[in-house]
Amino acid sequence: MTERIAEAAARSQQTKPEVSHPGHDLAPPSIPRLPVALPPIVKIRRRWPSIALAVAILLAAGSGGYYWWHRLHPGLPADIVFGNGRLEADEINIDTKYAGRIAEMLADEGDLVRAGQIVARMDTRDLQASLKKSEAQVRQARRAVDEAEANVSQQQAQVLLAQQEYARAAYLVQKGFQTKEIMDQRQQQLDGANAALSAASVRVIEFQHALDAATYDVELYGVQIADNTLVAPRDGRLQYRIANLGEVLPAGGHVFAMLDTSDVYMDIYLPAEQAGKVKYGADARIVVDAFPKVSIPAKVTFIATQAQFTPKTVETKTERDKLMFRIRARVDADWLRGRADAVSSGLPGVAYVQTDANAPWPAALQGSAVQ
Repeated sequence: MTERIAEAAARSQQTKPEVSHPGHDLAPPSIPRLPVALPPIVKIRRRWPSIALAVAILLAAGSGGYYWWHRLHPGLPADIVFGNGRLEADEINIDTKYAGRIAEMLADEGDLVRAGQIVARMDTRDLQASLKKSEAQVRQARRAVDEAEANVSQQQAQVLLAQQEYARAAYLVQKGFQTKEIMDQRQQQLDGANAALSAASVRVIEFQHALDAATYDVELYGVQIADNTLVAPRDGRLQYRIANLGEVLPAGGHVFAMLDTSDVYMDIYLPAEQAGKVKYGADARIVVDAFPKVSIPAKVTFIATQAQFTPKTVETKTERDKLMFRIRARVDADWLRGRADAVSSGLPGVAYVQTDANAPWPAALQGSAVQ
């Protein structure tokens, strides 16, 4: 009992505050308090809301991805492969064949044009003048030919007369009524007439060649004038107007760039184990993001023979940096006919390719879904 009382007194002495004594001007320095470390369980409790939020975000993203996958790829069988790509159409440049000035613009960007439709005209006044000159030369050459042919007819008459006189002289000489000298003269006249006829015939050929040359010049200027009338080579849409009215362009100068809406396709990239099963002419379906309920019929028209790195512009889901094979699915031409106004190059989407020709398409990709 005595020991307990002593221990309590010692503790009270330790906790008793110090009393300042008179004569001390400065108080004892204060000792800074060190931060007390929280137990590990407190830290875990403080981080728990952040962890819970991150898990919730991951679960939401996963469920969204699952929903997206099953919406775009509902029940795909194993004999259908697919890849992401963009709808593309071949670009055709409408250029000048000869140097010249643009005299007339008959179309503009965004216009749908038909094959053979005139979209621009170049200044052809110099060619028109040359054409008139050649046409005049043709008329002159034709008159020269006519004159030469008339000369031939005249020489033919001279030859006939010379032949008759020679025959008469030969008969008279045979009867003794005319000398041999007269017969020789008639022979010389006949030979001269034949020579003149030959010369006239050659002149006809020369003038005919001159007529042909003038005619070819007329045809040449006609072709050049026609080539200075710029027409659309295929059905399609004018994407860009590169030159303006009045500009002077060199030979091969760009005037329009058009999209061939009769030749639309999508390139996708597949790994080797899938690309090896794809065959030329295999059925395909293209679904663009803008029209997810429309299944566009297509055919496989190109399979790369060598693997390559997938371009970064193609949004493949996995294995972006691995070697892939490029596959081209070309849209059916009959489906495109009459739908040129709906074709827009660059639309992203998915191309589905059938590796087994006997396997049916899923309901969402049936041909009946095409609108």
